[in-house]
Amino acid sequence: MHPFNYVAPKTVEEAVNVLEKHGDKARPLAGGTDLLVQARGNKWDLEAVVDVKKIPEAMKLEASDDGLIIGSGVPCYQIYENEEVKKHYAGIVDGAFIIGGIQIQSRAAIGGNLCNAAPSGDAICPLIVYGATANIAGPNGERKIAVEDFCIGPGKTVIKNGELLVSISVPKPAKRSGAAYERFIPRNEMDIAVAAVAVSVVIDNTGENFESVNIALASVGPTPIVARKASDYLAGKPINDASISEAASIAKDEASPISDMRGTIEHRKHLIEVITNRMIKESVKRARG
Repeated sequence: MHPFNYVAPKTVEEAVNVLEKHGDKARPLAGGTDLLVQARGNKWDLEAVVDVKKIPEAMKLEASDDGLIIGSGVPCYQIYENEEVKKHYAGIVDGAFIIGGIQIQSRAAIGGNLCNAAPSGDAICPLIVYGATANIAGPNGERKIAVEDFCIGPGKTVIKNGELLVSISVPKPAKRSGAAYERFIPRNEMDIAVAAVAVSVVIDNTGENFESVNIALASVGPTPIVARKASDYLAGKPINDASISEAASIAKDEASPISDMRGTIEHRKHLIEVITNRMIKESVKRARG
């Protein structure tokens, strides 16, 4: 591993200044559980690592009537142990709870998981179905971008040199809504998803029909996939096995996986259909309370 400077700024402005100075030879550090492994493998020619955990905005976790703010450095365990987050954002908790093991979760951050931009990232699809927004600071000021547009390729994001993901904003869920996330892995724990699905639903006041649905797929494309056809199909449909099965079949066809050592195209598509069916039903169950 190449030697590099460790910097722990206390403000967003200080962090941006260091990142801008070193350009593509600097990387922010949220938990470090991905970054340090990649640095050890000499993925980058690093000059500086910028630790965000002393920046107040990056460590903020707040659920209010306006929604949820997750700082980019907030570790997973703080998310799934927070009572308000568990109550209103169960789908995000599903993802945070399975990122690595308990030791990893004491350091690893959802912000880092998003910036790592792995197609299998467990935090990303839950954020997408909740309509989350990434809050970015850089030399030219602040900008916001929908999480569904954040990842542009394996390991690639919209973040430019000198920019920093400060936090993630999640709108407050609608009444009669529910969300869930599940992955399939070869082992019982601490493995990478072969296929995964996040779903959020809003049901009508009778509890018998879908008002709106968001479905996102992980590990079956170069970036997380928003399954728009499957999501749109369910809007206004009755909540029954037939409509859910049809939506799951549509989602399967929206996946674009590859065959590799972890699974074949056919296997992954089958998994997407099965898990989508399951997550729609789980989301409905949560929406009904």
